[in-house]
Amino acid sequence: MTSPMVLDELDTLAVDLYPGLVVRKDLLRRMRSSFSVPAFVIEFLLGKYCSSADEEVIREGLEFVRQTLAEKYVKPDEREHVKSLIKQHTTYEIIDKVDATLVETHDKYWAHLANLNLDYVNIDETEIRRHDRLLMGGVWAEVELRYDDTFVFKGQNRPFFINRIRPIQLSNRDISGFIEGRKRIADRGRWMDLLLRSLGYEPAHPYFTLRRKLLHLGRLLPLVEKNLNLVELGPRGTGKSFIYQQISPYCHLVSGGQTTVAQMFVNLASGQRGLVCLWDVVAFDEAAGVSFKDKNGINILKGYMEDGTFSRGAEIITAEGSVVFVGNLDGDIATIVKTSHLFYPMPKEMDAAFYDRIHFYLPGWELGKTRDEMYTNHFGLVTDYLAEVFRELRKISYADYAERYFGFGSHLSGRDQKAVRKIVSGLIKLLHPDGTVSRDELAEYVEFGMEMRRRVKEQLKRLAGLEYWDTSFSYTERDTGQERHVAVPESGGASLIIEGALPPGSVYTIGTDVADRRLALFLIQTQTNRGSGRIIPLGNLSATMKEAIKTADAYLKANLKNLGIERDLKGYDFSVQAINLNQAKEGAETAVAFFISLVCSLLEKPVLEQTVVLGEMSVQGMLLKVNGLPERMQLAVEAGAKRILIPSENKRDVAEIPDSILTKIQWQFYDSPTRAVIMAMGMG
Repeated sequence: MTSPMVLDELDTLAVDLYPGLVVRKDLLRRMRSSFSVPAFVIEFLLGKYCSSADEEVIREGLEFVRQTLAEKYVKPDEREHVKSLIKQHTTYEIIDKVDATLVETHDKYWAHLANLNLDYVNIDETEIRRHDRLLMGGVWAEVELRYDDTFVFKGQNRPFFINRIRPIQLSNRDISGFIEGRKRIADRGRWMDLLLRSLGYEPAHPYFTLRRKLLHLGRLLPLVEKNLNLVELGPRGTGKSFIYQQISPYCHLVSGGQTTVAQMFVNLASGQRGLVCLWDVVAFDEAAGVSFKDKNGINILKGYMEDGTFSRGAEIITAEGSVVFVGNLDGDIATIVKTSHLFYPMPKEMDAAFYDRIHFYLPGWELGKTRDEMYTNHFGLVTDYLAEVFRELRKISYADYAERYFGFGSHLSGRDQKAVRKIVSGLIKLLHPDGTVSRDELAEYVEFGMEMRRRVKEQLKRLAGLEYWDTSFSYTERDTGQERHVAVPESGGASLIIEGALPPGSVYTIGTDVADRRLALFLIQTQTNRGSGRIIPLGNLSATMKEAIKTADAYLKANLKNLGIERDLKGYDFSVQAINLNQAKEGAETAVAFFISLVCSLLEKPVLEQTVVLGEMSVQGMLLKVNGLPERMQLAVEAGAKRILIPSENKRDVAEIPDSILTKIQWQFYDSPTRAVIMAMGMG
């Protein structure tokens, strides 16, 4: 028996506006606990038989759905029994996932039934032409099977035949009713709540702030917007892949991330079009494992994500499938932002140019793990109906709406603007399918879109440096000229360089990890104690940094008098440590910082606060030019430095540095290691 529920105003509206197209979502959960079938399969049946507020109708409908699934859905442990029933009844209907393969040596298509685990099922070519997704991952369907023990193919008995396939999806794609229903729910907030209930969530739960509602609905954007590329990385258990696995039969989830160029784009041997041509969304689960057997696969995917086309052979093929990457991001987000970048779980084969094709980076760390109390027991639209509506909405574009009232800031590149337009268009389709959206709502969507795209650019800045330095996203109100800047929440408070004076012997520097040429911030610290003249390296210092310490120590011993130091270094031990603030393996080009650290510790005088020292030197004190000065200054600014000391050998490089960096930090040149010490302590 079902327990009576108390209808609220939104339930009443949903049942009234969408008769036969809504269902109580708790019924879905109840059925899913008994039948391991995708949500859209169960809701297809629930929508037919339980779309009512009448408890008696629901009770009878549930019983019929349960009976239908029990009789037709093939459980893996009952497959032999079902095969026997097919033989006994001559024709028999099942619910299963069916796919097909062309076996060239047979010059024939063969079908495969997943749960029945049955290969070499005869299928007519007309069914293949009617349902081309049979060849690319398969479809859930009601399948009518026939048994004919007289049929023999190449000496093998192949008695199973598919008479008819009825894919489990609605055939009516008229979205006028959907749009009219939205108009009658005048309040956007209530419409958002109905969409969330349709996904199975209860928006009245305190967890669902407006921000979290938008993020959850943001997962739907690739379903309604063509060629929208989305990444969501976050903790486990937040429902990242649920949307692309359970909500729509037009999504294909690539489990484990492994595929081939032929599967993804086109099979040159057969001419069969690939996933991006046949599915509205191709989602890669476990994004860290995305790989192609063909090494050129990532480059082809990168090109496709740019403009929706790819070239195979002499033909240029256009497709509309959106590409989604979902994966796990472990650890505290504040630490990750400070020490690494938000694409670090992705495959190493993906470079900055690849990530620049991503329109939307959804911050999965802001979404909590799904819990029972976050699910709804109220009515929501049948997800299969929603899937058809979403498919039709892909044919509409509201890409020009963002610029009806607003102009994009000069910092946004062409790709940035394209991404924002797509996100705004998708949000309007979801929340205002008739295109009626207020100026204030549009401003909200522009800011949301800019944030999701800027998150991509902020990571590119970390990965590729100066090329992506300008990430100051803004938009201007056309009528007032007022400019509004858009930030990303996780960037706040990410300074690694603390305010206030450090103990004597402490100095910040930026070194190069020679393994991957990545720049990293280090805090060098030296402590001087009575001893026998030893240098004691602490921690896991690399060989390069140990050599830098030796260089600094040798120059110090040779220049004590020039520094005004009367002490005998043989009576002191120096304990030296390099604290890695950016998770690099080592830091080359840091000898000058080690030298300043040794001197300041010996003199018991601190360097000026929030100072970064750049530089490499020889054992005789000759200064060497550091590589990548613009990127080093960029990193220093991002880390919170107020002052930076630069070898005079880098004077010509200043012309390459944007004013937006130079104006944010005080910069000075030094012409010798001794002069660097004096300037670091603020003595000249």
